[in-house]
Amino acid sequence: MFQAGQEVLIVACEDDPRAVGRTGRIVDEVPPGQLTNGRWTVHRVGLLIGPVLCHTRELRLA
Repeated sequence: MFQAGQEVLIVACEDDPRAVGRTGRIVDEVPPGQLTNGRWTVHRVGLLIGPVLCHTRELRLA
């Protein structure tokens, strides 16, 4: 499980493939639910990339 503020490496991203290989920070205060389809919200990925939604399997701690 991840916690809000943790830095993660995006190893895959169905939401936005441009995010792969970049790091970002977890936004969610609680584990993801139905609203995000079980995906974590990651922000600070890049200047031209907004927050992305990623499944747990697509993320690694940085």
